[in-house]
Amino acid sequence: MPIHIPQALDRLCYRYPSLLVDAIIEHEPGRRVVAVKNVTVNEEFFQGHFPGAPLLPAVLMLESLTQVATILLVHRADAPPNARVYLRGVNDAKFRRQVVPGDRLRLEITLGKRRASLARAKATAHVGDQIVAEAELLLGIRPDRTDIDPSAIVHPRATIGEGTVIGPHASIGPNVRIGADCKIGASAVVDGWTEIGDGTEIYPFASIGLAPQDLKYQGEPTRLVIGTRNIFREFVTINRGTRGGGGVTMIGDRNVFMAYVHVAHDCRVGHDTIFGPHATLGGHVAV
Repeated sequence: MPIHIPQALDRLCYRYPSLLVDAIIEHEPGRRVVAVKNVTVNEEFFQGHFPGAPLLPAVLMLESLTQVATILLVHRADAPPNARVYLRGVNDAKFRRQVVPGDRLRLEITLGKRRASLARAKATAHVGDQIVAEAELLLGIRPDRTDIDPSAIVHPRATIGEGTVIGPHASIGPNVRIGADCKIGASAVVDGWTEIGDGTEIYPFASIGLAPQDLKYQGEPTRLVIGTRNIFREFVTINRGTRGGGGVTMIGDRNVFMAYVHVAHDCRVGHDTIFGPHATLGGHVAV
């Protein structure tokens, strides 16, 4: 199975912003992985470490090895779905030679003893035939309480809160932020620059955050902001705002939208309202 490196490393907590893994060249799931990192002089940390004598910092060597270990942990048959990995400790680290621009690091991780929430890994880095660094990594594994159906399409950049359940064939776009303990029903669509508060329920076939039905709309990144504990029943449609209307559609807390309700662009709905079936708000309406 191919490994998508950026997506895998999104599950490493507190990681260095840059990816320090270029390619996976060997992979034995659950046992061993070998990756490469090409060290190039244009990487930003070389500007200050050190001027005139660029040198890969030891802490980034450990970060690179940790990133490779994360890939090994999340790509194994018994890995908890959507688990998060974080570095808990480093034992017996040894740095045997300086790593400089032009070196090609071969990063090898072998998984050792592990429990449900903890794993040990032997980590070595080579340049050519020479070991340049080695350590034992202690890695924590934190199960993610989200439950995403395998048939759902969730963009890797979407933010999904803990405890949220996403049903079969639902679609979640890249700029969506969903809070904790939400429920997204089968075949529901949530897209655009959309924020959804904790405890919200979206029933099957609802359409939340799609482009406004306004002929002046030209694709600009307008928003939909939804508060907490709202209920959107089947076939409800809620549109984002438009630039001319302020750029945002806003919905407060604890509202109920029954089947086939439509809320158009730039509307503002307060708290604790109930919309009966087929109720419709045109653009710019405040309730």
